[in-house]
Amino acid sequence: MSLSYTLLVNGSVYGSQSARNAYGFACALIEKGHKLNSVFFYQDGVSNGSNLVVPANDEFNLTSAWQQLATEHGVKLETCVAAALRRGIVSSQEAQQHELSAHNLASGFDQIGLGSLAEAMLTQDRVVQF
Repeated sequence: MSLSYTLLVNGSVYGSQSARNAYGFACALIEKGHKLNSVFFYQDGVSNGSNLVVPANDEFNLTSAWQQLATEHGVKLETCVAAALRRGIVSSQEAQQHELSAHNLASGFDQIGLGSLAEAMLTQDRVVQF
């Protein structure tokens, strides 16, 4: 039986294993035939959506991996807008609204309110937090 999932990622892109574990879980879900609808990045997890992350040459590029997963499997990558702005992760729309000179939200990521997470909790078979 196929289930629908949303993942909630609270861990930063490289400060903990949380985000990398979430990515591995996401890949396993898809491989087993489940539907991963979205990944919601919250708290320090919003750093996964920065286009300014530059890992060392011998390190796994987690931001690029999320982008590829989203492109290949139609997964929504959502960062909490309030948490992101507090941590300096800014979309072009938010940069314009707040009259900032630059933005750094990676392509494929959207800035969304907590309502999106609440909706996922009501509509998905499973919401798994990392």
